[in-house]
Amino acid sequence: MQKYINKIKDFNELVMFEHSIFSLPFIFIAMIVAADGWFGFWLLLMGALAAVSARNFAMGLNRYADRDIDAVNPRTESRPNVDGRLDATSIMIFVVVNAFVFIIIAYMINDLALYLSVPILFVLGSYSYFKRFSHLAHIVLGVSLGLAPIAGVVAVQASIPAWSVILSLGVIFWVAGFDLLYSLQDIDFDKENNLYSIPSRYGADATLFISSLFHMLSVIFWALFVWTAGLGIFAYAAVILSAVMLGYEHKIVRRDFTQIDRAFFTVNGYLGVAFFVFIILDKVVA
Repeated sequence: MQKYINKIKDFNELVMFEHSIFSLPFIFIAMIVAADGWFGFWLLLMGALAAVSARNFAMGLNRYADRDIDAVNPRTESRPNVDGRLDATSIMIFVVVNAFVFIIIAYMINDLALYLSVPILFVLGSYSYFKRFSHLAHIVLGVSLGLAPIAGVVAVQASIPAWSVILSLGVIFWVAGFDLLYSLQDIDFDKENNLYSIPSRYGADATLFISSLFHMLSVIFWALFVWTAGLGIFAYAAVILSAVMLGYEHKIVRRDFTQIDRAFFTVNGYLGVAFFVFIILDKVVA
């Protein structure tokens, strides 16, 4: 029994399940706005399972593809995909199972969700290889998580309204911006191993500037989302709070690069949850 428990812990560490906090709030934000309130327990369950299976697929494939890179990076050499706890076959089985789960859930939701399921998996999987030939990997990661709000609104109303695309654009630049900050940790390693990233190509100062620009675009798109979706004062407060939190994130990273983990995990995790809570308040008050 303990063997199976340890294996579950290893897979949890492989995909860092707790990082689902980045995409889940924006899926549910889109679902709340699309339904103009509560969307039901069935869609809550389906939305959560779809998000988790899609992320497990993406992270599992990323860890599978990066085995050679992770094995020689001091920051990642203790991950279960390279330290012997999980072999390549087990990881690939995990990836395939989660892909099938995602497609099945999409089938159970509606036809449009099913039609989009395979293209979404293709986008999610492409990130794992972009860093080997393109500096745009940060944008691809942003697009991967930025699909979450569109998936949420498709689940509720089987369509893609303009406001959901604008919300997604905000998420894309938010994720790409904080991935740039996170990538600063590997700037020297990426240079030495000919890996493509904006920090390794343009340096830390340029990376900080581009990340700031991306996050300013996030705030602008989120404000446009609130306006086009016809939301109220609490939704605008969510945008303002997000701007403050992103400003704080950049402040602590610029002051001390050793605080990158704090900025990446803590600040961005709270940002998504806070945005979600304020959207709920907006609908309750309205």
